[in-house]
Amino acid sequence: MHKPTFIPLPPRDDLTDRELALRAAKFQAEMARRRTVRDFSDRPVAREVIENCLRTAGSAPNGANLQPWHFVAVHDPALKHEIRVAAEAEEEEFYAHRAPNEWLEALSALGTDAAKPFLEKAPWLIAIFAQPYRILPDGRKMKHYYATESVGIATGFLIAAIHLAGLASLTHTPSPMGFLNKLLGRPAHEKPFLLLVVGYPAEGAVVPDIQRKPLVEISSFIG
Repeated sequence: MHKPTFIPLPPRDDLTDRELALRAAKFQAEMARRRTVRDFSDRPVAREVIENCLRTAGSAPNGANLQPWHFVAVHDPALKHEIRVAAEAEEEEFYAHRAPNEWLEALSALGTDAAKPFLEKAPWLIAIFAQPYRILPDGRKMKHYYATESVGIATGFLIAAIHLAGLASLTHTPSPMGFLNKLLGRPAHEKPFLLLVVGYPAEGAVVPDIQRKPLVEISSFIG
C-alpha cells in the first residue's frame, strides 16, 4: 500500500456570490451555443490546438486516478479514408438491418443516414478508447475502476475544450467499433468508446432545429 502524498490546492479566484453567478451564467451561455455539426470544412487545424484540448481531457476526474483512457488523434488523409470505409460499412448494416424502427424514427429528426463524409472532410478524428485494465510489466492485469464513467467524463471535458477553442465536433459511434483497434494499432483489451470528429464547420453549415429540455425537466432541488 502506498502512503498518500498531499500538496496545497492550486490557487482559486476568491469571488463574490454575484461574480460566481455571472461566471456560471457566462459559461452556460457559451456552452448553449455548442451544436453538433455534420458539415465540416477541410480548413486545417494546428496540432497544438488538439494537443491542448487533449490535455484538458486528461485532467478529468477518474477512478483512483488510474486515468483509464487513450486518445488517438488522426490527421492522415489515407487513414481517415480507411476509417470512413469501415464505419460506413457498419452504419449501412445498422440502418438496413439492426436498428429498430423506434430508433430510426428518433434519428429521422436529425437527418442522419449511413453516409459519413465528415470522417474524411474534417481535419481531425479523435478515437477515444476506454481501458478496463492495464497490463503490468510482469504480465499481470491491473483493473481500472469505473473506467467507462471516467472516460465519459473525460470526453465531456474534451468536447467542451474543443468548443471553447472555437471549433466544432461530432460524436460518432458506429457499432461495433472493433475496426478502430485494428486500424489504429490499439491492443485488444482497449474498448473503443467513440469517434470524435473535429474541425471548423463548413460555410453555410446548418443544424437540426431542436430544443433542449428546460431545467425543470432535467433537475430537482431538495432543501
